[in-house]
Amino acid sequence: MIKKFRSSCLIASALDLIGDKWSLLIIRDMLIHQKKTFKEMAKSDESVATNLLSSRLKLLESLEVITKRKLPNNKKENIYLLTEKGIDLAPLILEIVIWSDKYVRAYNKDMNPFDNEKTNMVSLVQNEYRAFAQSIIFSPPI
Repeated sequence: MIKKFRSSCLIASALDLIGDKWSLLIIRDMLIHQKKTFKEMAKSDESVATNLLSSRLKLLESLEVITKRKLPNNKKENIYLLTEKGIDLAPLILEIVIWSDKYVRAYNKDMNPFDNEKTNMVSLVQNEYRAFAQSIIFSPPI
């Protein structure tokens, strides 16, 4: 797959590939809700159009984030499974959930409940940034 990237930024480059909301919601459905068929994914609460779902599944497959196979007991139906590359998106999905629970709930009181328990790595990165920001704010003028 040949892809044109907007910049050399790591975040922008990742978003160029998987940053649309439908791709992330498909990955969420597969990872958290263990959805594996087109039919199951089409029934998501967000009501993705079937043509969009189809195109996103093809995109994710071309990026090797998911694989497409036949059901062992039904050779007519395809199943989609996350690859290791897709499974490695779990921390990203979880961080979006944590951020949303903390900041978006004020705008959408009907959101699902979430028990927030961060990993040590996330806290480490956050604390290092806070220390960096504090050093910039409180550094003596030159």
